[in-house]
Amino acid sequence: MHGIRSTQPAERQRRDCRRCGKAGPMAAAICAGKEFRSMLTIVMYHYVRPLAGSRYPRLKALELAAFRAQLDHLERHYRPVTMEQVIAVWRGQQTLPEQAVLLSFDDGYRDHLEHVLPELERRGLQGSFFPCTGTLRDGLILDVNKIQFVLASVASTVELLPALARALDKRRERHGLGTYEDIHRRVYHRLSRQGRFDDPDTLFFKRLLQRELPFEVRHDVIDELFARFVSTDQRAFAEMLYLSDAEVRQLHEAGMHIGCHGDQHFWFDSLTPEQQGRDLEVSLAHLRNLGVLGDDWVMCYPYGGVDEALLGRLRQLGCAAGLTVASRQADPARDDPLLLPRLDTNDLPSQAAACPGDPATVQV
Repeated sequence: MHGIRSTQPAERQRRDCRRCGKAGPMAAAICAGKEFRSMLTIVMYHYVRPLAGSRYPRLKALELAAFRAQLDHLERHYRPVTMEQVIAVWRGQQTLPEQAVLLSFDDGYRDHLEHVLPELERRGLQGSFFPCTGTLRDGLILDVNKIQFVLASVASTVELLPALARALDKRRERHGLGTYEDIHRRVYHRLSRQGRFDDPDTLFFKRLLQRELPFEVRHDVIDELFARFVSTDQRAFAEMLYLSDAEVRQLHEAGMHIGCHGDQHFWFDSLTPEQQGRDLEVSLAHLRNLGVLGDDWVMCYPYGGVDEALLGRLRQLGCAAGLTVASRQADPARDDPLLLPRLDTNDLPSQAAACPGDPATVQV
């Protein structure tokens, strides 16, 4: 397909065994007696750009040079596969090569066309891309991205908390909110736990504005903070940030896989089944109208949010696979194809000479 290839068999580096306790996040296989079963490593990327000299050097993005080094590492130690191969494996039509790896790119950023596609084409690799269709249709910025750029505009999240407090207190009476101090005392501990890459204040800030507050409140507060710290021209910023319809088609025509990431980047497990259905229907219709969604289409869950209601609907709609954010390798013998785990780019080394299983040297 369009010259896309898989690399030659990976060198036999280490055979860390999950059963004997030596496995890291990049373990090559599960030990089954004396036999090894092939596993799939799915890598999750978001922003990929020349970061150091950019307007937002604090944005949690992968530096382009580090991305190239990771691809060098993957080509040396892994067998890149396509999404079509992965679907066939989970249907029992193919088997995985040893050290199989799949590359996935979330949210539909212009980074993916300008920086990612040239690298993939140069190496003959396929990536799977999951744009949010709301950004293609409306020319507006997703709340999740507004939050990210607000955070990237200050040296520390602590600097944002007074502005957050004022924004919430202004809306307290109209929406029946407690004071900021009440909210902080009630939910800070719960919201600030279990983050892999963020400090507690950042987790509190993000989760409060992503899902904890009522939608109208959090949307208005995010807009206020974005206008103050980032830009008052959302449409111009969105045009700079996201792919267009034509550019999504360009990725597809280059042999890349295009899948569904929903319309508005909601936590699907926080929506009612009716709300889930509406968001999915709008997104799928837009991708089909673009001619980029195949019969064997794939869902990528924003934030990894998924529940039984959504899984049932996806099965009814004929979804072939679903990508989560559970941090481990995927096992064709055990994993539901609609619940495939992925490793974050931070879980991979950035040095081509590193071996599978080495701890990450990139922190973004």
